Amino acid sequence: MVGKIKAFWNKPSHVAYLFVMPVVLLLIVFRILPMIAAFVCSFFDMDMFLVGKGFVGFDNFAEAFRDKRLWNGLWVTLKFTMVEVPLQMLIGLALAGLLTKNRLRNRFFRAVYFMPIVCSATAVAIMWRMFLHSNVGMMTYWLECIGIKGVNFLNTPGLTFYVIVFMSVWRSFGISTVIFLSAMQNVPRELYESAELDGCSKIRQFFSITLPLIKETIAFVLITRLIGSLQIFDLVLTTTEGGPNYSTETLVYYTYVRAFSNNRMGYGSAVSMFLFAIILVITVVFYARLYREEK
Repeated sequence: MVGKIKAFWNKPSHVAYLFVMPVVLLLIVFRILPMIAAFVCSFFDMDMFLVGKGFVGFDNFAEAFRDKRLWNGLWVTLKFTMVEVPLQMLIGLALAGLLTKNRLRNRFFRAVYFMPIVCSATAVAIMWRMFLHSNVGMMTYWLECIGIKGVNFLNTPGLTFYVIVFMSVWRSFGISTVIFLSAMQNVPRELYESAELDGCSKIRQFFSITLPLIKETIAFVLITRLIGSLQIFDLVLTTTEGGPNYSTETLVYYTYVRAFSNNRMGYGSAVSMFLFAIILVITVVFYARLYREEK
């Protein structure tokens, strides 16, 4: 019996499951099970201690459809995604194109650009909140030195939203840059040499050779950044808490407010299902289209 077990696990195709198992268990415990629990809770009227009126069916979803703050949070989330994702991808592509050559200077800048992503979003938000503080912030002091007074970056409707976008781009563009850079370095150098012999400029090479050959990488970064932007939460929680006038209240933050601040776990779970449905539809449509193009 022992010999059969050893023979079974000695096969590479079988022993691979042992290496994958820890990740699968973490995925089940921290992703799949909470998602199922949230779906079940959405049909109940309960607080964070799982105490309440009990099963209410689709009442939470019906209430959510009538909730103006939910639709405001959805609009803020979509607007944030539409601004943040293109900015981050354009910056990542541009920097990756400039840092392709493996020089000492380029390696230094790669490390510098990647550094913010290894910091927690909470730490990044606290740093920028202190830097942009209306009373003691360094940026406010610099603006006052040149005669610009009264700028409140974190409490001005119309401005605060773009400050959050800037923080998110500043923190995350490094990972996009590194992924694009890795893809660009795998493009055969012979293609660039042939293009140079034909008199193509660097910009023409970038658009005619680089971009078409890293199309799959661009698609991967696009979908991952879309999902990440739709789930923006920690920067908002640490800096603005959804203000001013709910102008930065994203759907995830509104879910948090309903579930924990208002102590309505069932309704908060129902709100979270809206975001889950949006991400699911975007992911399925995106990969279905990508699969058709590959076929």
